[in-house]
Amino acid sequence: MNYRHSFHAGNSADVVKHSLLIALVRALQQKPAALTLIDTHAGSGLYDLEGETAQRTGEALEGVVRALADGSPLLDDYRAAVNAVNGDGETRLYPGSPLVLAQLLRPQDALILNEKHPQDVVALRQAMRGTPAAIHQRDAYELWLAMLPTKTPRGLVVVDPPYEQTDERARITATLAAAQRKWAHGVTVIWYPLKERETHEKWKQQLRRLGIPKFLTIEHWLFDAEQPGVYNGAGLFVVNPPYAFTQGLPPMLEALRSALAPEGHRGSLTAEWLNP
Repeated sequence: MNYRHSFHAGNSADVVKHSLLIALVRALQQKPAALTLIDTHAGSGLYDLEGETAQRTGEALEGVVRALADGSPLLDDYRAAVNAVNGDGETRLYPGSPLVLAQLLRPQDALILNEKHPQDVVALRQAMRGTPAAIHQRDAYELWLAMLPTKTPRGLVVVDPPYEQTDERARITATLAAAQRKWAHGVTVIWYPLKERETHEKWKQQLRRLGIPKFLTIEHWLFDAEQPGVYNGAGLFVVNPPYAFTQGLPPMLEALRSALAPEGHRGSLTAEWLNP
């Protein structure tokens, strides 16, 4: 599956991912100690929803447009992050994870971004002007391990690949295992698209065998029955989520499910421990 950020900016997966990333960082920031935020597959940082690639899919209509129109106060922080990069009364631009994370930085926090694609890293540097982000152009999995353990007492690694390569899941699994040996207490978020349940369950079994004790899986299935061969939703794996984050999840997940459910479908958005 090829999931380049620019084609899918502002879709339902972005709404869920960025809403939960904001909640997760806010939970970590309840403690004053400095926090390092690392994005291994940063993309371009900022996306034009009226540009050719975004218009080709039109997925923002079922994602950010719905979320902005929704009335739930639980989505206020997400809406504020989107509105921060737009003028009054318009939503032309969509912030990728780098800009969402940059908005959350406190003076003591650090932001490290990585993007290997030559064109995307040029756009990323432009989008992040005026922020304190450090930007790298390296192999994502090499950078992931090289940055651990973080220099600050606490940290968060966000892994959000396009799943272009057939061995993407295998590389994530192997790198996560190595990362745990270097940084067992760190928080890691891994985004993934959902197509066939059988393929996803096999990957979950492989991850389960890593024996990570605090491993949360959040799955957003858009449709009430699996649609073979098409995009069915997306989810997040979260290693070592803080208690404040997990406590606030149930109402947040229900608000997101309700806002994003396709016409004629209820869908599901659930969280469970991989190793209960």
